[in-house]
Amino acid sequence: MKVSIIGGGGRVGSDAAFALQITGIVREIALVDANADMASGEALDLRHGAALVGGQVFTSGDYGVVDGSDCIVITAGLRRKPDESRLDLINRNVGLFNGILDELKKVKLPDHATVVVVSNPVDILTLLAIKAGFLPDRQVIGLGTVLDTSRFRSLLADHFKVNALDVQATIMGEHGDSMVPIWSSATVGGADIGSIPGFTQEKGDAVFAATKTSGSEVIRMKQGAGRAVGISIAEVVNAIALDNGRVLPVSALQKGALGVSDIAFSLPTVVGRRGAVQVWEPKVSDSEAEALRKSAQSLKDTWAQVQS
Repeated sequence: MKVSIIGGGGRVGSDAAFALQITGIVREIALVDANADMASGEALDLRHGAALVGGQVFTSGDYGVVDGSDCIVITAGLRRKPDESRLDLINRNVGLFNGILDELKKVKLPDHATVVVVSNPVDILTLLAIKAGFLPDRQVIGLGTVLDTSRFRSLLADHFKVNALDVQATIMGEHGDSMVPIWSSATVGGADIGSIPGFTQEKGDAVFAATKTSGSEVIRMKQGAGRAVGISIAEVVNAIALDNGRVLPVSALQKGALGVSDIAFSLPTVVGRRGAVQVWEPKVSDSEAEALRKSAQSLKDTWAQVQS
């Protein structure tokens, strides 16, 4: 499988490429970046480790190297400022993103090709990519709340001193201020999360609050997130490559689940070789369902501004 990363010379794109190299599932990784030297340098650096990992092929160049890609990951975009919401990026990133889409329309792709949008605001840009129409809508997905969910599980595990792999707690909705934690199905080792000694809803809510601001905190401390988002991207891309039925909270075009349509945001989604194979309508509490509908409306309001 060939994966092309648009923005591959940047922090997020290069960390995604490294995560894909370490997991060793995809065969070829092509890096494209406005800074061609950075993309070439990253490809060369990764190539130097090929003999110790999976022997992948690494290339770089202009959009011509994207031809034949099975999956295109778009990470290019302007960085979010520490005090800036993801949705505030809309006016700064839409023009850049449309330019990328115009280039991708010229690329020769197999009919099963998928696009994974990572650039923020990811839900809006995912819908923009879907509306571009160069691939069927289910073959365009966004990273959505995969990263938020990983942060949430990891911070819950850290706070309550349990293994993060045992924590199953999902964030759905917008990748941004209106994201929704689904407490009603959260478990640790198969037991209700309330079974953790010392757990209270107040403490859980505090961990969620930290999750919502953790991206800004990483930006404040090291000027940009990379490691966890790279792993999150690899999780989605590898699910596409393996076509193994992984259920992930990626951003996909909604067509009626929980009464939400015509916007891209995150619900449990079967991810496979052709992107969003199936979106599930989750069983959630009434308050969670209402919060998810409000999250969708918030995104629709922003989308309307993009269209105006």
